[in-house]
Amino acid sequence: MAKKAAAKKPAKKTTAAKAASKADDFRARSGDELSTQLAGLKKEQFNLRFQRANGQVENTGRIRSLRRDIARIQTVLTEQRRAAQAKG
Repeated sequence: MAKKAAAKKPAKKTTAAKAASKADDFRARSGDELSTQLAGLKKEQFNLRFQRANGQVENTGRIRSLRRDIARIQTVLTEQRRAAQAKG
């Protein structure tokens, strides 16, 4: 009795594609828009930190995604600052 080989599912590569598209979306925005959004995300992160300490967080994955979005925005802001310095 030979067993059929199980068909392997292709590996998901959507996370890298999502990250690239988010970074591209951030690059399309101005520095002021990014700064405003960064401030909002940091406030949300602050509130989630207190909710986690009290055991009231409903969506724990949001903490991780916030942290990564903040890092993406900071990276894009740094890229924009360096490009402006290079131009003179």
